[in-house]
Amino acid sequence: MRQFFMTVLGTIVGMLIFIFLIFIIIGGVIGSAATKSAKKAEGPTGTKILSLDLRQSIRDHGGEDTLFGGQQASVVNITRALDKAKTDDNVKGLFIRARSGGIAPASAEELRSAIHNFKSSGKFVIAHSQGFESTSILGYYAVSAADEIWQQSTTGFAPAGMASETPFYGGIAAHFDAKTEFVQFHEYKNAANVYTQTDYTDAHREATTSMLTSIYETAISQIAEDRGLDIPQVKALIEGAPHSAERAKDAGFIDKLGYLKDARDYARSKAGNDKTPFQTVTSYGAPGFKSGPVIAFIGGEGAVTMGASQDGSNPFSGAVTMGGDTVTKAIDTAIKDKRVKAIVFRVSTPGGSATASDQINAAVLRAKDAGKPVIVSMGQYAASGGYYVAAHADKILALPTTITGSIGVLGGKIALEDTYAKIGYNIERIAVGGEYLGAFSNDTPFSDFQREKYRRQMEDIYVDFTELVAAGRNIPIERVREIAKGRVWTGEQAKEIGLVDEFGGILDAIKAAKAMANIDSDQEVYLKPFPRPKPFAEKIQEQLSGIASISSDLEMIRDVASLPEVQAAIKARKNIEMRENSALMADLPVIAEN
Repeated sequence: MRQFFMTVLGTIVGMLIFIFLIFIIIGGVIGSAATKSAKKAEGPTGTKILSLDLRQSIRDHGGEDTLFGGQQASVVNITRALDKAKTDDNVKGLFIRARSGGIAPASAEELRSAIHNFKSSGKFVIAHSQGFESTSILGYYAVSAADEIWQQSTTGFAPAGMASETPFYGGIAAHFDAKTEFVQFHEYKNAANVYTQTDYTDAHREATTSMLTSIYETAISQIAEDRGLDIPQVKALIEGAPHSAERAKDAGFIDKLGYLKDARDYARSKAGNDKTPFQTVTSYGAPGFKSGPVIAFIGGEGAVTMGASQDGSNPFSGAVTMGGDTVTKAIDTAIKDKRVKAIVFRVSTPGGSATASDQINAAVLRAKDAGKPVIVSMGQYAASGGYYVAAHADKILALPTTITGSIGVLGGKIALEDTYAKIGYNIERIAVGGEYLGAFSNDTPFSDFQREKYRRQMEDIYVDFTELVAAGRNIPIERVREIAKGRVWTGEQAKEIGLVDEFGGILDAIKAAKAMANIDSDQEVYLKPFPRPKPFAEKIQEQLSGIASISSDLEMIRDVASLPEVQAAIKARKNIEMRENSALMADLPVIAEN
């Protein structure tokens, strides 16, 4: 029977490898064809209209080309490509397919800034929506700077404000007699509340409401500026939603009503030729200038973890993480590169491992000691561990809607002893050693001794964190303790209290890096990515290695699945992650799309 299973597993793995290779070949052909098509797309004069589809998944920054060529869709790559295109005489304008909602506030704001920057050279921007029918204002906010916004006449205009949704499992834990034991420094460090509470605490509600209000007011103000309206006018229409497309047009939020084809034909007429082709912003690409002064670009996106970063390219995982080893090695490599004059460190993370965050911070200090300025560009989020790694930078830039701060720490576990007892399941432990041994058993609650020792451990991390911020930002420790407590701030609020130096996105961070490296503001620089982008062959090898490991993984799963401890291990998994990788994790509210 075992041989039978092994044969079946081998066949499955073989088929997966075969399918994957076919996929690689087809993808390569498609990528090649797309490149040729893009070249053919340029008419006799080489003119084109860039196109950008905001309905697709857009990361904060990608850093590397995709497996089949072309850059990943990311805020950083889009912003840099549009900056390049604004001085390209062959590019006549930009056509955007707007999304209804579901975008991070800071991403919407930076895309809006990129549109303004592109328009500054006199090129047109047309945005088309098949309906702004999400109640979130963020989809509209991202394109509010367009010269003309089109909407399909048969759809509605529903942006009504900003909302956040937080699930609470405290009631479920109580129902099943699970003991939730967490230590938080301090009352605003709310990530554990979802396990311990059934509703918002006063501090949790206060911080979330303040954050949403700040983002909302920033968006309303900038929309009013873009549309040439007064803030009260914008608020009145938004808060009076939903509206018909005709009503939105009459109020000045929509310029023209029409279908996608009508808007595309109109864009071509603006370009002066009804056959002017469209080229995607991602295939157009960011500047490729590779001579002159070098500024290192190092990115950290996703949860902060120990070990290597994951870039989302693994088809069997898709995870995007900010690995301490990867980011540290990138910084150290940039330090050794004599051509590198400064480092732009793009941070977009809700935090995570305290150990990995401290590892990265140490590398930032090494860069400064080596005389290489470090400029942090905060993306969607730079909270908790994300702020920890930024605190010692020479300069921190964030957007008003960036979510940052959360200077605090938490940790703990959920003890399931009484829950297991309900189904007759029991775990008994025999231990030899100190009293702290077994503190993180997913079965029994903390003893008084363990709880106090663990609380002191968390307090030590909190003290280190606040002292690090005080030293890095040159803020008195007493003031840091007032603004810390685990509280999340927007970039707008963070600048007021000294946690952020300036407002700005990636282009502003590059300008700041040039200034700190004494590079003339008009001089072209090579923004060199660290670590280096992986060659095609290396990417393929990684994917095949992932597939090859499936056989042993499946065999292990088959053997382990019959063990009674499996369900208990699954239930304990969240506890382990909370303990090991989430000490510096911020509670980032999920911005509701509907």
